[in-house]
Order: sequence, then structure tokens, then C-alpha cells
Amino acid sequence: MRPGAEKIDDPFAIQTEDISKNFGAVRAVRRLSISIPKRGLTSIVGPNGSGKSTLVNLLSGVLPLDGGIVILEGNSLKVLKAHENPSHGLTRTFQEVRLFDQVSVWDNIMVVLTKRGLFPALLERVNPMQRDRARGILENVGLWDKRDALAENLSYGQRKLLEIGRAMAMEANIYLFDEPFAGLFPEMVVKVKEILNRMREQGDTIVFISHNMDIVRELSDHLIVLDSGSLLAEGQVDEVLSQPKVIKAYLGA
Repeated sequence: MRPGAEKIDDPFAIQTEDISKNFGAVRAVRRLSISIPKRGLTSIVGPNGSGKSTLVNLLSGVLPLDGGIVILEGNSLKVLKAHENPSHGLTRTFQEVRLFDQVSVWDNIMVVLTKRGLFPALLERVNPMQRDRARGILENVGLWDKRDALAENLSYGQRKLLEIGRAMAMEANIYLFDEPFAGLFPEMVVKVKEILNRMREQGDTIVFISHNMDIVRELSDHLIVLDSGSLLAEGQVDEVLSQPKVIKAYLGA
């Protein structure tokens, strides 16, 4: 546990208490309190500008909190820093894929597994355990046959898969995925759904943003609906989506 963090016994992977984020006069997140269960798939939905990506950026320490508390695996935190995510068992992907484009698919995974910078990782001798782990990840995301290809030569969908693979290499407990299905062809959507389902089956906590309500209904165990930076509804998917206020605000009916 990080020095200064207060240990709290609760059953949730993530909770927030009155967290806020402002950009000048814009209140992007407004005293938001949510609870994300351990294990399973939680989706975050809402209209454009509702605060979804800002929330993920706050939970992962990419943006500082303007107020409130985030509780990660029982640790109560007023300050989150992105470089401390591994110590909290958390990792994330971004809506815009971030890879080392000039190196191979294999080396993109090895950089994470060896926990070193890019050039030290390229020079380091790989041990059999790391090699087996890298192969397992690439087979899981369907990129083993592309292991020698440069990341920049992958298709958009394959780049998404590689970023998910890099997140898996972190061996975290909590995974935050910002729009993992955005811009994918149908066959790649199926692949990503299969990966997320396998992660759920092995006991991981997955939180993802999506605009595709069919995917949300199919995958999610828990649903959070935001509107103008505030919590509109939270709970089981069918119950939440049947609420008149959600239908009015998000589905436009």
C-alpha cells in the first residue's frame, strides 16, 4: 500500500466519493460517487461530453482530481499518479492507440514484461518465462503470426489488439479500456469481445467506455450512465436502461 493511503475494507474494485474535475468554467465531472464491483465487466455510457473519458483519466491518474476520493482495491486516495497504477493493480488503454511503432509486435510486449524502457528491453536477454508469457498473450489476442511485424504496419484493428495485449502484460487486476470497440470492423469486434470475456472468466475487473448499446447489453455485468458529468443511473444493465430518465437522456426517446 502506498505511504499515506488509508486501507479500507470494501468489496469493490473501484469506488469514488464526490470526485470532481473542472476545465475552467466547464464542470466535466461533478461530485461523482460510483461503485465498480470486483471482477466482471462494467461499462460507462453517456452522451458526448458527459464525462466518460474524463472519469477514466481521473481513475488512472492521467488527470488530477479537483476534489473527492478514489478508492482502489480498498486504498483511499486523494491523489492518483499514472506511474503508480501498477502498484494499485491497475492499467488502461487509450482511445487513440499508443504503441512503439518502430519496433516489432513482439518487442512491444517485451517492453512491458521486462518492466524496462524501450532500449534496455531490446538489449535484455529474454528468459524462458517471459518468452512463454509473451507468446501466450500474443496467441490470446490473435497476433502470434504478426510477432515479427513492425507495429506501424499493423491494421487499425490489429493495433487495438496489440494495445490490449500490452495491457494484459501488466498483469493487473483492474483494466480500464477507453472505447476498445471504436472504429473496428465486425470481425474485429467479435475478437475483442472474446478477449474481454476470457478476462472476465479469469477474474479480472474490466471497465470500458462504449457508444455501442448492443455491445453494452451483451457484455456488461454492471452499467454506469453519466450525463453532464453527473451520475444519471447505475446498476444492472437491463434495469438501468429501462429507467425513463436514461431513455430520455441517452437514447433520445
